[in-house]
Amino acid sequence: MPSNVAPAPGTGTSSAAGAEAAVPAEAVTPLIRGIAVLRRLTDADGVSSLSGLERSTGLARSTVDRITATLARRGYVRLDGRDAVLAPRLMELGNAYLAALRLPRLLDAHADALADELDESVSLAVGDQDGIRFIHQATRRRAMSLSFRIGDLLPAERTAPGPLFATEWGDREWARWHERRAADPEDRGFPAVPARSRPIEYGEDDRNDEKDRIGANRTNRTNRTNGKDLTVAQDLTVGKDPTVGKDLTVGKSLAADRPEEEPGAGRSARRLPTLGDDFEQRTAEAREAGWALDDQLIEPGLVALSMPVREAGRIACVVSVVSHTSRHTAADLRDTLLPRLREAVAAMERELREAQHAESATPTPRATAGLAVWTGASKQELGREFIESLARGLTVITAFGEGRAELNLTEVAQATGLARATARRALITLEHLGYVTAHDRVFRLTPRVLGLGFPPLSRTSLAEIAAPHLTELSQRLHDSVSLAVLTGDEIQYTGRVSTSRVMSVHITIGTRLPAYPTALGRVMLADLPEPPLTELLPLTPRTITDPARLKAVLDRVREEGYALVDEELEVGLRSVAVPVRERGGRVVAAVNVAMHSSRRTPEECVAEVLPELRAAVGRIEEDLWVAGRFRRVPRT
Repeated sequence: MPSNVAPAPGTGTSSAAGAEAAVPAEAVTPLIRGIAVLRRLTDADGVSSLSGLERSTGLARSTVDRITATLARRGYVRLDGRDAVLAPRLMELGNAYLAALRLPRLLDAHADALADELDESVSLAVGDQDGIRFIHQATRRRAMSLSFRIGDLLPAERTAPGPLFATEWGDREWARWHERRAADPEDRGFPAVPARSRPIEYGEDDRNDEKDRIGANRTNRTNRTNGKDLTVAQDLTVGKDPTVGKDLTVGKSLAADRPEEEPGAGRSARRLPTLGDDFEQRTAEAREAGWALDDQLIEPGLVALSMPVREAGRIACVVSVVSHTSRHTAADLRDTLLPRLREAVAAMERELREAQHAESATPTPRATAGLAVWTGASKQELGREFIESLARGLTVITAFGEGRAELNLTEVAQATGLARATARRALITLEHLGYVTAHDRVFRLTPRVLGLGFPPLSRTSLAEIAAPHLTELSQRLHDSVSLAVLTGDEIQYTGRVSTSRVMSVHITIGTRLPAYPTALGRVMLADLPEPPLTELLPLTPRTITDPARLKAVLDRVREEGYALVDEELEVGLRSVAVPVRERGGRVVAAVNVAMHSSRRTPEECVAEVLPELRAAVGRIEEDLWVAGRFRRVPRT
């Protein structure tokens, strides 16, 4: 990697110098730098100032400006003043990996059903080198709920899925794990988990049970580095205990160590190795049992039970049931839920077998000749501020997808419309960075692609997706713009941009109004097979209160695709609304433009406002469809 780009955390890179020396001669430097910016934005939870990106990447400010301008043109970031903000369209990179993987499409419904049945959170994860990465989360809404997101990377040794994936590791994978543990002793490269900055503390009550476990570990645990068996009775320095202020070493004399008495302590406490030091033992136990437990390895209170889902004899993913110690202990989780988890895994494996038989041969990728036209037009408009090689390199990731999990160079070039030489350099760069793997001249995406913005964006709500589009529309029309959802026979405002006129519409987010006399309500009621049309009260002299007449109005709204309501909710208030549809075509919300009736006539609303409104909703739907391809987007 160039010397002015720091290696991204959590990538397994042991040193910047080693990464720099390994950069292939044909690698695309702008693509390396652009991905570094995306990684820093991801680590910053999706938002960073441009000066912050300059500091964190080590890139010149002019380079950061050009990269963010290119990403903004692509729709991957939004420039908000001096800040760069990740945009939902960036999720198309992670979607390409998830579509090629097939597992979310085939197994998400099984995981959701299991979560509903058990009333516990359920996740699906895949291995990512010496870590695990989530590909699906079915969480429960509680005061204390799981905060992990799709794409989050966790150290394998601090999870329940980790030992299961490690059962398939060879010497190279174990060597990488040991190298990472030595280089990052506090798991700072894994922002999704708390740092393991202090050793585990045990009191007198736990000593006898723990002595037996540690003794067994010393006998059985082995280190597979370099293909040799090394007992873990070697010295392991675990750092300084912040409560005592001196170095603590455990290892050769662990069994003979006497517990230290802390000043003023009522009972003694023995300090054991840090979290994850028993990972090899847990891996051996998982290999024998076929399942694994996480007993508060990530943080106190969090417990999980995991089992592998196999396809063609290999682990395809791991399904986990996650709970809290207020509901289940780790042992209780195992004893109570393991039989049901086995049934769910069997159903998932059956689903994969049936899908494998049903899937046809890989289709020929379709060329996207429009890419060359788009990059040419972007270069002409932005000049040197647009980096073509970055835009083209990221497009290579989107060449993969459902039915296109494995592509050779020619197929990638065809799918993107790029020249073979251009596609080849992009693939070399992505392979160097760990986003694709190559075997027998065939390329595949890796789970690391999910690290490009997916975690912070995977929790984005519809209101957050719509917000910048509502602002832009309001600025163009100089009128108030709102987003609302239907709740029974009422609408609830979830997004709002007001104008600063003397006479303007003042409604706050969360406000509820009856649906029947509003444009927002009518475009959503029109999508229902049996809309609730009871209690139609006359709010103004113009309010439609006859059910038959209102039903005819809804039929027209359904046919025309918009609703215009003139002074039916309040005298002097005129509004036009358009529905927002999800990928399947179902209406999930609506957007309106509201104004005083003196501002525009109804005809002017249709001629001037409606086209702008439809265009804005179209952009909202594009982002929603990308964001909602492999997850449920919250409406509020």
